[in-house]
Amino acid sequence: MSTWDIAAALARQVDRVAAAAEAAGRAADEVTLAVATKSVDVARTLETVAAGARVLCESRVQEIVAKAPALEVLDAPPQVHLIGPLQSNKINAALRHVACVETVHTTSLAAALGARCVRDGRTLDVLVQVNVSGEPQKSGVSPDEALDLALEVAATDGLRLRGLMTIGRNSPVEAEVRAGYARLRALRDEVVAQGAQGATELSMGMSGDLEWAVAEGATIVRVGTAIVGPRG
Repeated sequence: MSTWDIAAALARQVDRVAAAAEAAGRAADEVTLAVATKSVDVARTLETVAAGARVLCESRVQEIVAKAPALEVLDAPPQVHLIGPLQSNKINAALRHVACVETVHTTSLAAALGARCVRDGRTLDVLVQVNVSGEPQKSGVSPDEALDLALEVAATDGLRLRGLMTIGRNSPVEAEVRAGYARLRALRDEVVAQGAQGATELSMGMSGDLEWAVAEGATIVRVGTAIVGPRG
């Protein structure tokens, strides 16, 4: 039996986000703590929600589908965000359960999502994923193409563009990581200035660098193991 205390761990990370916001001259409620529950079993996922998590992040549609029956019967079910790749054959399954797809990075995916949402008479919140680091193993549109894609997504029927998302550079050097986050913030500001006024979210920063992300304007940070405990 695990001795990991999810409630205590979540409280620590809530305090950490609040401290990061204060250090950056921001209010704590400007930053949403999203809990990455990928590869976490249903019991621990439910424990995380019971501890107070309101937004969960999952990387695989199959996991979202598997956990949905337990989560969606709760009195106050959490929002579920998809932060992994979405294949076209998984769109219908995803749309049944997710509140936001954070990984829109092509016009074809945006068009497919929008068409399904129009068919179903709903509007889906989405973020455009940008590869600010240029690292080849990371998904996302290039920063040079991000503005055009974001504006196209914003104009797609069935979708509501809420902002931008990125996975930061894998580096211990603060200046390198923060430069990428600053680039995403500048892109977001340009998207808003071009008419997508609701696209204010910046989903960036994880357990290793959330202070740097909050300092650069993150509105959503994604923390996993530090809250749910070791996976596997």
